Amino acid sequence: MTKQQLFERIQKKRSFLCVGLDSSLDKIPKHLLKYENPILEFNKQIIDATHDLCVAYKPNTAFYECYGKKGWETLIETSKYIPQDVFSIADAKRGDIGNTSAMYAETFFNPASSEMSFDSVTVAPYMGSDSITPFLNFKGKWVILLALTSNSGHADFQLQEVGQDKLFEKVIKTSQNWATDEQMMYVVGATRGAAFGDVRKLAPTHFLLVPGIGAQGGDLNEVCKYGLNAQCGLLINSSRGIIYAGQGEDFAERAREEALKLQQEMEQILIKAGLV
Repeated sequence: MTKQQLFERIQKKRSFLCVGLDSSLDKIPKHLLKYENPILEFNKQIIDATHDLCVAYKPNTAFYECYGKKGWETLIETSKYIPQDVFSIADAKRGDIGNTSAMYAETFFNPASSEMSFDSVTVAPYMGSDSITPFLNFKGKWVILLALTSNSGHADFQLQEVGQDKLFEKVIKTSQNWATDEQMMYVVGATRGAAFGDVRKLAPTHFLLVPGIGAQGGDLNEVCKYGLNAQCGLLINSSRGIIYAGQGEDFAERAREEALKLQQEMEQILIKAGLV
């Protein structure tokens, strides 16, 4: 999926919502435990209920890897179930070098070997270009690079001064030598607020994946005030606030209601910005 195609989907759905599939056995509705694969059934019903309201899905791979073989099978089947016209993100936060990174890229991008073909994968930049290049060798696939995250410990490293720049600024500047805005996005946490202005000075045309809306306290309007660009340029992720909105047999309908609230807010933001 190209950047232009992603923007066209945003315009069509009047939404830049990403639904995080952080699905856990101890949090899904109890009635689903009767199914052979409860998490897969949960994911399918969430996708069925929300795919017309969002432009991306983001399974966090840790929520699948922890279940061993069964978890990997669930991740594979979930990736296959995501509609082709919805951007898919493997939130794996991989970060290694050489052949190891190449194998990680094969894992999430090559269906011939792994049965998975995500559109993108999140990658940690700490080990430099060696961590990123193998993922960029897959035509039409995206790297989503961790830049400025929403966790409380982000300041331990990301805000440290490196010459004239903070470390996160150095990451954004340096990484633009590795790939263009047609193959690289950045993770910027919603709780960073006005810092989106600093990010946009460095990466004005890139898409940003923004976790932290909803349960983590991020403010959608503040993010858009500083982060919106001429092609929207934002994928706003909500996980727990949507998928765990209900615990009864109507959990998918409750998830849809929460997704619809965000979609309607996003529609008004897009209209106000003249993007639809």
